[in-house]
Formats: sequence, structure tokens, C-alpha cells
Amino acid sequence: MEKSVHTPEYGAVRAELRTARANAGLAQRELAQRLGVPHSWVAKVETGERRIDLVEFCRFLCECDVDPVEASARVVARIRKSGHSRRSKGA
Repeated sequence: MEKSVHTPEYGAVRAELRTARANAGLAQRELAQRLGVPHSWVAKVETGERRIDLVEFCRFLCECDVDPVEASARVVARIRKSGHSRRSKGA
């Protein structure tokens, strides 16, 4: 399995994060302030220059008032729909 921020699967993660922030009406700088990180951190996550872990994913979404479990389900559904998951063919 390729570990890259440039895979279609990770693109689904990045899209979910961007959408959450936009729907919350937050600028990247506002979200960064809430998270206690430099504003460039948010930009790098959203553009794929920086990979985030599960805890960061959850914190990012919580600051956007999005349930990380629901967001994760949307990411999984997107990956399965795209055909990039082996389980999608047999599940």
C-alpha cells in the first residue's frame, strides 16, 4: 500500500477536512488559532504537503463542529465508491 498524501484515498481525507472547515465558515488562520498551530499547518494539511495522524484528524474536525466518526464514514464511502479499496469489490 502506497503511503502518500497524493493517493486518491488520502485525497478523500483532505477533501473532507477542507469541506468541514469551509462549512464551519472558518478561514485557515481562524482554524489554526483554535488548534494552536501555525496557519501554514492547516494550509499544508489541506494541500497535501503535510500528512496528519488520527488524533490530528479528530481535533481538526472537532474544531469545525464535525463528528469525526461521521466524517470517517464519508471518507470510507468515498474510497469504496472510487474502487480503490479491495474490500469494495468483495464486501
